[in-house]
Amino acid sequence: MKYLPGLFSNNRRWAAEQIATDNRYFERLRNIQRPEYLWIGCSDSRVPANTIIGLAPGEVFVHRNVSNIVLPGDVNCLSVIQYAVEVLQVAHIIVCGHYRCGGVRAAMGPALTGPIEGWLAPLRKLCLEHDAELDAIDTPLERWDRLCELNVAAQVHTLARLPVLRAAWGRGQALTVHGWIYDLSDGLLRDLDVCAECPPALG
Repeated sequence: MKYLPGLFSNNRRWAAEQIATDNRYFERLRNIQRPEYLWIGCSDSRVPANTIIGLAPGEVFVHRNVSNIVLPGDVNCLSVIQYAVEVLQVAHIIVCGHYRCGGVRAAMGPALTGPIEGWLAPLRKLCLEHDAELDAIDTPLERWDRLCELNVAAQVHTLARLPVLRAAWGRGQALTVHGWIYDLSDGLLRDLDVCAECPPALG
């Protein structure tokens, strides 16, 4: 505890509080992981998955990255999805973006340097694909928020086309992909009414 002693202190206090409430808390947590949900969200520190949906550790499997992007070539993300679907047998995959996402805003601006530029490439493409809709929106903040929504919808569509999900649906596994967005201004989730319960036609 030479470094960051405050965080270790927080951890010990938190662990003691769990045991005080339920002395078998960690025993049960250690022996079982059967979450019903996979959460694919943004790395933004203001959007902690378990907290905003009111679930305890062990109740949601989580993958986070900048701007909640699902790339077919991202081995990390694909491995999380495969494990969640095939091993944990989750019933729901939730793609949750958030308004005023910094990664989305960066994709609307000038090119960046380093790996982040490559990562944001799908968002830049999405911005171009919807340029007419976005240009028709009056204010920059509203355009930014709309692109956050479009990004979530795009990731839902990407997920529905992944081989691991198509295989799950093919064997009759009950699995639904949901597109949500979180509003930092009021702490509320909104269902974007974009979901997938079966594989789309490929074309």
